[in-house]
Amino acid sequence: MIVRISSGIPGLDKLIGGGGGSLAENTVTLIYGPPKVGKSIFSYQFAYEGLVNDEPCLYVSTDYGLKDLERNVANFGWKVEEYVGSENFYLIDAISTISGVEVSSTLNYFPSSVYNPTDIMVKLGVAIRQIKSKSPRFRSVLDSLTTLMAFNDELLVVRVLTIYIMRIKESGGTAIVTYTEGSADSKVENMLKAIVDNIIHLDGENLTVEAMVGSGKLKAHYNITSSGIVVD
Repeated sequence: MIVRISSGIPGLDKLIGGGGGSLAENTVTLIYGPPKVGKSIFSYQFAYEGLVNDEPCLYVSTDYGLKDLERNVANFGWKVEEYVGSENFYLIDAISTISGVEVSSTLNYFPSSVYNPTDIMVKLGVAIRQIKSKSPRFRSVLDSLTTLMAFNDELLVVRVLTIYIMRIKESGGTAIVTYTEGSADSKVENMLKAIVDNIIHLDGENLTVEAMVGSGKLKAHYNITSSGIVVD
C-alpha cells in the first residue's frame, strides 16, 4: 500500500490521490519548469504543510537566506519564524555567506556556500541526525539545483543530488527538489529526471505530472494566488 502525504497545494491531492494526499511518502519529487512559474512557491507550501502538521522540515536554500525566505513565505500569510524558534524548521543557507551577510550557526541554522556542495552535504547529515532524534518522518526541500549548477560542474551537482536523495530516503524523509528547465545540458537534465521518483512540470498555466509513484500522467490548470498555488 502506498502511503501518500499532503502536498499543501489545494486541488493537487484530489487530482492525484483522490484527496488522500498526492506525494508518496519517502520519495523525492522534481519540480521543474521555466523561471517564475511557481517552483519555489510549491516548495514553500510543501514545507509549511508539514510544519503545521508537526512534521519537521529540512530546507536547503541556494537562493535565499533565512530573512529573505521568511519574508517570501510571509507574502502568502504563513509564519515560518515560530517553527524556527521551536526548532522544527532546519535551514541550510548556502547563499548568505557569499552575499557578505554575517551569520552564525545555531542548532537548526547551518550556513554553507553554493561554492562548496561537499560542505552542504556535511551539514545535511548533521541536520538529519538532529531531526531523526525528534521525529521518525520529516520533509525536505532543495531549492534549487539551478543555482548550484551556476557555481559548480553540472555532473558534480548530479552526484550531490544522488547523495541528497540517498540520505533523505534512508532516513525516512520525503523531499521536493526544484530546477529551472534548460539550465543544464539536455543529457544532464535527463539524468536529473532519471534519479528522482516523481516529476512535476510547471509552465505558468498547467501543472503536468510526468511521473508519479502509484499514479499515471496527469495534467491540470493552476493559478498562483495570494494564498499560493491552487490547482483547478
